[in-house]
Amino acid sequence: MAIDEGRATHRVPAVLRAPVEARTWREFLYLLLSLPMSVLAFSYAITMVCLGAGLLITFIGVPVLAAALLGARALGAAERARARGLLRVEIAEPEPVRPPKGRKGPLAWTGALLKSGTSWRHLLYCVVHMPWAITAFVVSLTMWAVSWALFLYPAYMWMYPTYWGQPGMQVYGDADGTALYLDNPFEIGATCAVGLVLVLITPWIIRGLAFGDRMLVLGLLGPSRLAARVWELEEDRGVVVDTAAADLRRIERDLHDGAQARLVALAMDLGLAKEKLEEDPEAAAKMVDEAHGEVKLALQELRDLARGIHPAILTDRGLGPALSALAARCTVPVRVEVDLTSRPAPAIEGIAYFTVSELLQNISKHSGARAARVDAWRSANRVMLQVWDDGKGGASTDSGSGLAGLAERLGSVDGLLVVDSPVGGPTTVTAELPWRG
Repeated sequence: MAIDEGRATHRVPAVLRAPVEARTWREFLYLLLSLPMSVLAFSYAITMVCLGAGLLITFIGVPVLAAALLGARALGAAERARARGLLRVEIAEPEPVRPPKGRKGPLAWTGALLKSGTSWRHLLYCVVHMPWAITAFVVSLTMWAVSWALFLYPAYMWMYPTYWGQPGMQVYGDADGTALYLDNPFEIGATCAVGLVLVLITPWIIRGLAFGDRMLVLGLLGPSRLAARVWELEEDRGVVVDTAAADLRRIERDLHDGAQARLVALAMDLGLAKEKLEEDPEAAAKMVDEAHGEVKLALQELRDLARGIHPAILTDRGLGPALSALAARCTVPVRVEVDLTSRPAPAIEGIAYFTVSELLQNISKHSGARAARVDAWRSANRVMLQVWDDGKGGASTDSGSGLAGLAERLGSVDGLLVVDSPVGGPTTVTAELPWRG
């Protein structure tokens, strides 16, 4: 029932919903509060900057300017909180002030504050926001007051003859006593109609003005693009380091539990065979034969381990033959189509190979599919991979799943993983990697 009611409300056109929507009133409140906030910020910024600039002839001007920047950052934090609450815009916190490594104390911190581009952007916001805030305040308040006053005119026009001795709202008057009042039914209806049009238009004007505030806040009070990119690269570096450490642990575990254990057992068997060589040659020959079988198994495990690190076929022949070899080992019939006229960078090629390898392993273990398909092609400066199967579906990149780790690994090189897997299937996983030839 609740779903039907929600759908019914959405059948009302947006232009009719806008005047009474919570968003309109939140943004209108934001524009009203912007005037006192901008006056406070502008007054603070101009006063402190002028005071600091005037005192630069002495050393006192430097800490005054630093205090101006610090106060601007505090005002910026308040503005971000106001934007989050009323404009519903998410703004990441800007990078903090960081003194150079190895330097501490008030002087180092003051120098870092004066060199901080983020702090100067906060100060710039305090200065440039006031003209915009005044414009937005006047336009939004005027439109809101006039539109509702005209729209509701029939409800309060009785007050004019009752209390002010005139037949209605006066729209014209001169010194000769000529006056024009809105007092007949046609004029009253026309006034109400004009008011209704303005009531419907005003929310969109308010939203346009609020959009300007969003751009100012995001552009001047959020983290810079460079800082955001550095943070993203730091996150990616952490993923790469964790992935490399996990791979090393896996290789060490596979060597310890597999080939190393077999080689130790082989050494012991050969030692026993050597002791029995003179006493019981037949038993010694049988033990040597068993040791030969262990050598074959150890060699196979080492080949599998080497293939898991970086397969030789990928290095020698490229991604197409390597994916075909993967498909041949899958327990589900897989059709492979690769359309690459040249080879990407080895690192990208390796990530693409292991991405398909893990997806095919998932198909073998969990999908219950009867057929699968792998496609690889180049689109502009991106390598596109798509793995499809007709299994039971339900795959996702939720935290803790294998696909989540795969998405993180792709993200570490500016890649992307998209999973389309409705319950009941089919499943389509699309991976996108930079070309970097």
